[in-house]
Amino acid sequence: MAKLWAGRFSKTTDETVNDFNSSIPFDNRLYAQDIRGSLAHSDMLARQGIITREDRDAIHQGLTEILAAMDAGEIGFDPAQYEDIHMCVEQLLTEKIGDAGKRLHTGRSRNDQVALDMRMYVREEAGHIHDQVLHLIDVITDVAQNNTETIMPGYTHLQRAQPVTFAYILLAYVSMLKRDARRLENTLEVLDECPLGSGALAGTTYSLDRHFTAETLGFSRPCDNAMDGVSDRDYCLEFLSDLSILMMHLSRLSEEVISWCSWEFKFIELDDAFSTGSSIMPQKKNPDICELVRGKTGRVYGDLMTLLTVMKGLPLAYDKDMQEDKECVFDAIDTVSMCLKVLPDMLSTMTVLTENMAAAGRRGFINATDCADYLTKKGMPFRDAYKLTGGLVARCIREGRTLEQLSLEELQEESPLFDEGFYAAVDLLNAVKRRNTWGGPSPEQTQEQIAQAREFVKNHRKQD
Repeated sequence: MAKLWAGRFSKTTDETVNDFNSSIPFDNRLYAQDIRGSLAHSDMLARQGIITREDRDAIHQGLTEILAAMDAGEIGFDPAQYEDIHMCVEQLLTEKIGDAGKRLHTGRSRNDQVALDMRMYVREEAGHIHDQVLHLIDVITDVAQNNTETIMPGYTHLQRAQPVTFAYILLAYVSMLKRDARRLENTLEVLDECPLGSGALAGTTYSLDRHFTAETLGFSRPCDNAMDGVSDRDYCLEFLSDLSILMMHLSRLSEEVISWCSWEFKFIELDDAFSTGSSIMPQKKNPDICELVRGKTGRVYGDLMTLLTVMKGLPLAYDKDMQEDKECVFDAIDTVSMCLKVLPDMLSTMTVLTENMAAAGRRGFINATDCADYLTKKGMPFRDAYKLTGGLVARCIREGRTLEQLSLEELQEESPLFDEGFYAAVDLLNAVKRRNTWGGPSPEQTQEQIAQAREFVKNHRKQD
């Protein structure tokens, strides 16, 4: 089939070049956005008197029928027939309604057409992922609500450090996800400009009403500069950056879950429906979901680096290199959406092994700081209290005991400041409850963080 742009050429496109050049195998997913953009454009053309109302009506009828057929899967996207989704829709429309279809492209270029389609697509998908992030926050917050007094070790350097609760660790991930949601909201604000009407790069001589098409398509305003309008992919880069940071957070959480459900920790057990087995070792129960999330994080990073590399040396305005924006954006969206679809159900069905967490807390001297604080509050300089506590820890390690197993007489051999209050001071739950400063792990503070998370979801849902 002859190309719509073939007037300048005396030869048909080489078949290999056609295959190399064609984007329809992947950009066909933009068909709904492309048709919505065309409906707005043709409506504006008729309002401005550039095409007749009759042509507008025919165009709208034809586009509506094509959209229904594509929704139903009745139209194939054959690269031998169609170069890209924009040419596909226009060719189908012209075949259906004749000359009126040929007038649709008046005052428009594929450059501003694809720029519009991508903005609309990213806007919709960023909104969907934003909703998925809020759902994940909800799920993690629910698990946290049930574990505000579930004592476990907090770690630094993967070494047991201080007593916290399972809720507190989960709420740290909620804080990360709240930032992810706000980043997506920022991207939605940044891309809220309509490039339609920019033409190839320098606008058009037709009296277009760009504010009308922007408003019709749900944008706040048209792009200020037509050349930037067709060549800007910053919003794609920002979106991919958002997704990369989000995947980094999901990967960190996945790594925690992988550790927690290992026999070395055994803090949680994943539901059978969200685990896999081994082909040879019948005892295995593998956290493959988390491992895949961790692995797919690198894939999303690669999508971001792909587009950064594509864009870094391009002169203004549009260049064919920019066709490479789609596959990396589509891949990142599909990858992140799948991860966000499976993680909430996995987390909501896992079993929290509270006694194993508490047992780990009783080992590792995570209350050593509380011992030093106890002595400091009785008047001993902190550095002296730190040194004395370190000596007690060393003694307990040699003797296979914990700090709370030392007798009062043994403690008073080290300092007369010790009294019966020491045992309450180093009790793990008491130690957590005393960490009651803003943002701390006490049940009171975690309840405040839970309330903040719930309010955040309520206030940010459907903002996009």
